[in-house]
Amino acid sequence: MPDASRRSYADLFRTPEFSPLFLSSAANLAAQTVSGLALGTLVYRATHSPLLSALSMFGPALAQVLGATFFLSAADRLPPRATLAGLSAAFAVTTAALALPGLPVWGMLALVLVKGLIASVGGGVRWGLLTEILAKDGYLTGRSLFNMMNGVLQIAGYAAGGVLVTLLSPRLCLLLAAALYATATGVALRLTRRPPRTAGRPSVRATWSANSRLWSARPRRHVYLALWIPNGLVVGCESLYVSYDPRAAGTLFACAALGMLAGDVTVGRLLPVRLRPRLGVPLLVLLATPYLVLFLRPPLPLTAVLVAVASVGFGATLVQQERLLALTPDDLSGHALGLHSAGMLTMQGVAATLAGTVAQVTSPATAMTVMALASLTVTLTLTVVSRRSAPDGGLLPTRAAAAARPRLG
Repeated sequence: MPDASRRSYADLFRTPEFSPLFLSSAANLAAQTVSGLALGTLVYRATHSPLLSALSMFGPALAQVLGATFFLSAADRLPPRATLAGLSAAFAVTTAALALPGLPVWGMLALVLVKGLIASVGGGVRWGLLTEILAKDGYLTGRSLFNMMNGVLQIAGYAAGGVLVTLLSPRLCLLLAAALYATATGVALRLTRRPPRTAGRPSVRATWSANSRLWSARPRRHVYLALWIPNGLVVGCESLYVSYDPRAAGTLFACAALGMLAGDVTVGRLLPVRLRPRLGVPLLVLLATPYLVLFLRPPLPLTAVLVAVASVGFGATLVQQERLLALTPDDLSGHALGLHSAGMLTMQGVAATLAGTVAQVTSPATAMTVMALASLTVTLTLTVVSRRSAPDGGLLPTRAAAAARPRLG
């Protein structure tokens, strides 16, 4: 049998169910990209506030902490097909509501938080299903392709969204995004009906119990913190693109997506397996370093290059997710990946709020540099602490650690 971890991308599309999962996720992401830029622009035009603009784009992530605390057990206890289709339909309704004329800014932000709460279970359901479709040893290749799709669609979505917001209006772009969410609903219904991965009903108690089990081991705690904090702080930099340069925000988002695409292709397909574990920390350093010079307000072409180079560092998440799966039993794979997704998005929302606050009292360019410095500090601190406390180096996966795969509880 061929090694699943070395599957080509073409092989993935010959795997049953991969295509509808991939296409429904693509439609959701396209809708999220267009609606985020449209809403951020709409709020900034109304308020001229970097903080409120950042919150409108990244505020849904703040609600992820509530989902991770109370509802995440649903990721392994609900049927994936119905759940993914229902989530997309709910996004379509709330995004269309954001386009209502006369809706006040506080109403927009309230709907944004509702969207985030609805989405809190989605990551666990989607990535847990991916581990079923491809098995754990094929997960990294499949997730790499999803991340590539993310990069391509963000490049196209932010570029097209910037044009559409200018030529049409932010509200019409929100209606377009709602239509894309509706399309994702139909595609998700092409998935095969599958039973939940874990027996029992979703509950707050089950969510707390699984979270406690996942958080109980130090190696997993370090991986989660490395997945959440450094890249969340850099996303705080990205949340300021609109206020940094309103006319070029789409360009900067597209360049960031291009860099992320390059990083995912490099880590997911081009690097030999033996080299991947060594690059987790260097990639996190690369992720933040280029933003350190933005307080100098370099010309737009140079800023775009710096943003693209920095975003190559997002490839570190593939290395860290591979280690997380190696440390997680099969019956909690969806919950573990959902906790990663919810925590990451929550940190992005927190970082966007923090970055917007710093920008209010200084400037967007200065705030980007501050967030980048904080990201580097966290990365270096986690690296030192994990290497002192774990013989395998903590943040860096090893064959021994992967083979051990300790059971929880």
